[in-house]
Amino acid sequence: MLTTRHGVRPLAAGDLDAFLELVALDPVVNVFADYRARTTNLEPRWLGGEMWGRFVGGELVAACHVGANLVPVQATADDARTFAERALTRGRTVSTIVGPHEPVRELWHAVAASWGRPREARWEQPHLEIRDAPLVAPDPAVRRTTRADMDELYPACVAMYTEEVGVSPEHGGGTDLYRARVTQLVNRGWSFARFDDGRLVFKAEVACASPYAAQVQGVWVPEDRRGEGLAVAGMAAVVELVRREVAPVVSLYVNDWNNPARRAYESVGFRETARFSTIMF
Repeated sequence: MLTTRHGVRPLAAGDLDAFLELVALDPVVNVFADYRARTTNLEPRWLGGEMWGRFVGGELVAACHVGANLVPVQATADDARTFAERALTRGRTVSTIVGPHEPVRELWHAVAASWGRPREARWEQPHLEIRDAPLVAPDPAVRRTTRADMDELYPACVAMYTEEVGVSPEHGGGTDLYRARVTQLVNRGWSFARFDDGRLVFKAEVACASPYAAQVQGVWVPEDRRGEGLAVAGMAAVVELVRREVAPVVSLYVNDWNNPARRAYESVGFRETARFSTIMF
């Protein structure tokens, strides 16, 4: 079988230490996979899928998260093609392929003929990180959100998601699931916002975190309040809060064509360290 010849198999709890050593080779880029492993112990029932590992000489050399997202981990082009061969034996079950540009490109080229045309492909997404204090003063009005904020927070999350992805997270009956996700982030203390007279005017969330890094998502300002510097000061506040209380490095990735966002992140002190790509179905 392909999986035997190439040394690919699903990982399990007994592989956790080896997997954590693998993601530690680039702990900021790999924060999503690190977070998923630590919170699920690599148990498929908690992963909602599988974590595939590729072994050479008995050593774990690469991995691939296969759930709602297909995410290559420390994968070379050859590793990516090998994971693609395994993926082709089961058909497409993922809604996105996302991760560092080269392995995502190789994965996609290998499965494209069978998986059909994607809804969108974003090939150039700068991966940014900040390891020190922000370069600008943080907005003192930015705070963690609470459940009492949900009437303002949830519609803002839906608006941001729809604007970013092109499809509402409520599409196809997803309202309960998405509201549960937003509530989960609030309960963890991973949701941040500024409110002016009760109206949300800036928000951002931590999507995942490890002892080494936290990845921010969902940065958003209402259209009529853009251009006022709310995102710059707001992100500076998020960086301070997250570095102090969640993880020492803050990361995110952004679409290359989103120049206002890229300028804002650069003003805060974020610097590009890698390139991501995202294929959406």
